[in-house]
Amino acid sequence: QVQLVESGGGLVQAGGSLRLSCATSGRTFSSYSMGWFRQAPGKEREFVAAIVRGGGITYASSYADSVKGRFTISRDNAKNTVYLQMNSLKPEDTAVYYCAADQKPSSFGRTGVPNYWGQGTQVTVSS
Repeated sequence: QVQLVESGGGLVQAGGSLRLSCATSGRTFSSYSMGWFRQAPGKEREFVAAIVRGGGITYASSYADSVKGRFTISRDNAKNTVYLQMNSLKPEDTAVYYCAADQKPSSFGRTGVPNYWGQGTQVTVSS
């Protein structure tokens, strides 16, 4: 069982930055692929970014087209934490952001659904 706790959300003006953090429990964090999703009011949850495990202890990052060049996902295996650095924020980035984890990298593919989820953190971008 993996527990995920997000933090770092808040209110920011358009063009500003926020860094979200997701702290996880467990002793095998490095074996998990991690990702961020978001859900805006009245909309479906959507993929934002993922950092998935490849061969050995290598990782590959992927991003939704809407955030490429503005958001960066990273992880610190020593701290069991994954981050989402969000720059050049836009009002349309306003949503609840959720951290997710799964040992299967395919869970972050087009049709995958990760097994473990955090409670979410609100990000509001004012115009």
